[in-house]
Amino acid sequence: MIKVSETARQKVVTMMTEEGFDASKDYVRVGVKSGGCSGLSYELKFDTASTDTDKIFEDNAVRIIVDKKSFLYLVGTTLEYSGGLNGKGFVFNNPNAQRTCGCGESFSL
Repeated sequence: MIKVSETARQKVVTMMTEEGFDASKDYVRVGVKSGGCSGLSYELKFDTASTDTDKIFEDNAVRIIVDKKSFLYLVGTTLEYSGGLNGKGFVFNNPNAQRTCGCGESFSL
């Protein structure tokens, strides 16, 4: 399961609307790819369809899809959003990460 904080939900809905997506039926695709200063980095984008190999979740009225490979790294993660002058944007609070980089965009297990 992947959780979505209230502030992240608000930002996701705003961004999806601005980019022409419908938050009530489209998805936030979350994934992990090789790269970043800690070895693995997060991906977040919007999508209109899922595949047979995707895991589908809904939390706080946000529909999330994750490919099976990425799901192993993201179980229990909470998507948060930090705004303001010193804000980082979307933040992945991942209990599986043993080490993260200073920017919070990459991690290792």
